[in-house]
Formats: sequence, structure tokens, C-alpha cells
Amino acid sequence: MDLENIKNSIVTNVYHIPADKKVALHKHPTHDEVFYCIKGEGFGVLEDKDIELKVGKAFIVPAGVMHALRSDSEIYVTSFLIPKV
Repeated sequence: MDLENIKNSIVTNVYHIPADKKVALHKHPTHDEVFYCIKGEGFGVLEDKDIELKVGKAFIVPAGVMHALRSDSEIYVTSFLIPKV
């Protein structure tokens, strides 16, 4: 396992999802994704259920699983795309 390569392959983002934004269901075939709520409230969306997100809570999506985010007001999350090993 090449830890340096894994470290360099992790992608980080910060997203703001306002109430009127529709995030389409999508998947990442080769990366797990971890969302961490830093402000607001909303939901991590899977094909068959919604996971409540609020400050300090995480939403973990395995590679290949359809997912999205939504909020009735607004939500800010950090996202980490981590390559499957």
C-alpha cells in the first residue's frame, strides 16, 4: 500500500447547499465520500433513505453508491473523496 499516493489522492471540498439547489443523485465508482456538516441542517440522500445532517454529524457514502445532499434551509459541508484501496 502506497500511503503517500493515497494521501495525495484524497480530494477535499466545501459545499454550500441552499434550500433551492437540487443536487442530482450521483456516484463515485472509485472513491468513498465522507461529508461532515459544518453549518446548518439538511440531509444526505441515498436511493432508499435520507440521513439527517446537522453540525458535527457525518454522512459516509461507499464507492459506487448513488447519493446527493439537500436542505430545507441551507447547509455547509466539507467533503472528502477517499480512493478505494
